[in-house]
Amino acid sequence: MSNVDVSSYELVVAPGEENRLDSFLAGRLDCSRTRAQKLLAKGLVTVDGRAGKKSEPVTEGMVIHATVPAPESVDIEAEDLPLEIVYQDDAIVVVNKAAGMVVHPAPGHRSGTMVNALMYHVRDLSGVGGRLRPGIVHRLDRGTSGLLVVAKNDVAHHTLSDALKLRKVKRLYQAAVWGHLSEPLLTIEAPIGRDARDRKRMAVSEDGRPALTRAKVTERWERADFLSVALKTGRTHQIRVHLTHIGHPVVGDPVYGLGWERGMGGPTQSWAVKLSKKVGRQFLHAAELAFDHPVTGQPMHFEAPLPDDLAAAAAWARGEAE
Repeated sequence: MSNVDVSSYELVVAPGEENRLDSFLAGRLDCSRTRAQKLLAKGLVTVDGRAGKKSEPVTEGMVIHATVPAPESVDIEAEDLPLEIVYQDDAIVVVNKAAGMVVHPAPGHRSGTMVNALMYHVRDLSGVGGRLRPGIVHRLDRGTSGLLVVAKNDVAHHTLSDALKLRKVKRLYQAAVWGHLSEPLLTIEAPIGRDARDRKRMAVSEDGRPALTRAKVTERWERADFLSVALKTGRTHQIRVHLTHIGHPVVGDPVYGLGWERGMGGPTQSWAVKLSKKVGRQFLHAAELAFDHPVTGQPMHFEAPLPDDLAAAAAWARGEAE
């Protein structure tokens, strides 16, 4: 394999990064654990000069070399789909994703995604990040609207991925949750992994990956709170799982909060039922995104207001509209 076809990494295990080797690689290389295990199986990873084993523990100071084959060529069909691009230059694209749009193709879902739209609207998008996820640095759930940054080249992708791991990317969400938080400002720190009973769901799990979320009450409604939520790590469904874990699922969440409003007793139950109907999807929006530009280092800051459907529901909840 020529140097053009691969990327080589020297990774030194830092304090607090102790883990099994495949999990450490997944975190540092921004890939799945399955992908990391495939690299190990092919002999592309060494630990202090010897072949690495997927389940072996890594400790502070170990030097790990990984050789990663280049991404497969992108063969996704470009589609002329509506896409709100709020910023673009030679290195990055910032998108305000609409609710209902999947971020990237997956088996059985190869069209209609944000990546399909990007391939049409952004002609200089590179294949970095993999064949099905060109340029994708982070993602939003299908039902979540809001801001995403996409990398156009290898340098931008790795720089932004590293910034995410080091918690140097500011991501603020707006969410409505059922009930009232016990305190106006809460820090939720609980590991997240696959639900042992349903592999399509995530759950707080002792053997999950570390996850940290901060939630601040900005408005208190009749039977719900409107929150500003800071995402400090990027686990799948993190905000939704963490808020459910503390007993306050996101309003309209079809997976973790389904039918929650019907379980509320008292005279204000009808208010909760009406709010749920007005929302129509999970009330979660990526409202603010800030990071240093991966090439110039310039501070970048973007905000996206609540989309019309959530803004209308919030206005009703405040008593400003019928």
